[in-house]
Amino acid sequence: MNLELTDEQVALRDTTRRFLTEKASISQHVRPLLDDPTGTDENVWRGLADLGTTGLLVPEEYGGAGMTMVEAGIVAEELGAALHPGPWLSTAVAAARMLTRLGDNDIAPKLLRGIADGTTVASVCFPDSANGSITANRNDEVVTVHGEIAAVPDAAAADVLLVVAEDAGAAAVFAVRTGSSGVSVAAGDGVDPTRKRCDVRFDAASAQRVAAASADDLAAVVDDVLIATAADALGAARAVMNLAVEYAKSRTQFGQPIGSFQAVQHLCVDMFETVELARSGVIHALWASDAFPRADGQSGEERHLAALRAKAFAGRLATVADTAIQVFGGIGYTWEHDAHLYLKRLLGWSAFLGGPDGYLTEVGARLANRGRQ
Repeated sequence: MNLELTDEQVALRDTTRRFLTEKASISQHVRPLLDDPTGTDENVWRGLADLGTTGLLVPEEYGGAGMTMVEAGIVAEELGAALHPGPWLSTAVAAARMLTRLGDNDIAPKLLRGIADGTTVASVCFPDSANGSITANRNDEVVTVHGEIAAVPDAAAADVLLVVAEDAGAAAVFAVRTGSSGVSVAAGDGVDPTRKRCDVRFDAASAQRVAAASADDLAAVVDDVLIATAADALGAARAVMNLAVEYAKSRTQFGQPIGSFQAVQHLCVDMFETVELARSGVIHALWASDAFPRADGQSGEERHLAALRAKAFAGRLATVADTAIQVFGGIGYTWEHDAHLYLKRLLGWSAFLGGPDGYLTEVGARLANRGRQ
């Protein structure tokens, strides 16, 4: 595994960073959309699509770039650093990986082409026994889905929801248009205003069956989403750390920069250590997601363990923003400063798909089992 970026990957990073700086800054793009239920702007979304970022994981035969999760992680990190609120993770990662992992079917090609060219915004409704479940019914040639599910990312912005539902006793994925009769989307609660999560209800909503979905396929997609979201969180932690370090260099007290004080230096070192340790874990997980594409045997175990590690130590990244606010002092607590938005982004990552404790327990159990083998 090579940890150094190639020239093409550096160009992708720099192009994405420049676009977000010029077209989707926090002050001009993110803050105005904090109360917008969709969290997206057509011009910015079109710009991301024109850069090719929405089609990174779409196979070339469907108009995408056919790249790997490493490239997707590079873009995700830049989006996290810019606190981007749009549905990129839901569409370009979750939906694209779901459709490609399901194999050949009649529905996926059209959806993948729409994702690649930016004309289709999609999100995935994963099964969640604690927060709702979905079932599919057939009546002759008509398929409908029923039920409700909470905290679906970017459902208000989506044109299509990929719904994992029970179909004749087995799991399958169905495509449901959000504008269809029987679909209701309501804004959900969450600590992070830059991440739009919605409660979705299906009341005999018309659906198209995409393909059967095995437990291994679903587990692999969840791992992909966890890993890409970890890259997003890494970017947010890196950005708020850099803001705090620059502030420590310029803010003076008692006639000298506060960065010259040992207590502040220790805070900055703690942030740097946490970010760089997280970086190594995220890079390994991105690589593992493509090196071990299926959840079968040892290969799936390696990919899943990498995703678990990235999530298990999620809480550590949230401490970076907390520490940065200590460096900023009183100004870090104000609404006008961006530090609180970074903290909320990282707290949202920590809570995403369950808190870190359960993942830490699973990592420990798997490592213990390995030791006994």
